[in-house]
Amino acid sequence: MFRIEAEVDRGRRDLLRSRLRDTNTSASPVLAALRGTPGEREVPLHVWALDAAGGLAGGLVGHTWTTWLHVTYLWVDPRHRGTGLGTHLLARAEHLARTDRGCTGARLETWDFQAPGFYRKQGYEVVCVIPDYPPGITEYTLTKRLG
Repeated sequence: MFRIEAEVDRGRRDLLRSRLRDTNTSASPVLAALRGTPGEREVPLHVWALDAAGGLAGGLVGHTWTTWLHVTYLWVDPRHRGTGLGTHLLARAEHLARTDRGCTGARLETWDFQAPGFYRKQGYEVVCVIPDYPPGITEYTLTKRLG
């Protein structure tokens, strides 16, 4: 017999995360080898572009984990779109991830109305398509080998 609850509980969330981490570590030699190493932690990676007045012209927010860069956000102010700024931001993040952090791959998610074509031009390949996420929109997951 179980009592099922549906409430936000940070303490239980942290306990669940810890137990899942322990379960995954015991099941995977790769994850077990990461325990206690710098590669075990997500490390933020941010790249900013400022205009002549010091305002935000664009930016990239992501993190690295193990040997992967995960791009969470990439945005360019509409006034600067089409100038190559997005390409420069992404290339800089990939360079830092590869040279400073030893990353060999990059991943990101984008919606159909955002920039899947842009990322394909930068060498990314679609590895997952989720239609209707959210309804009426398609989400793409793309990856790239950093060489």
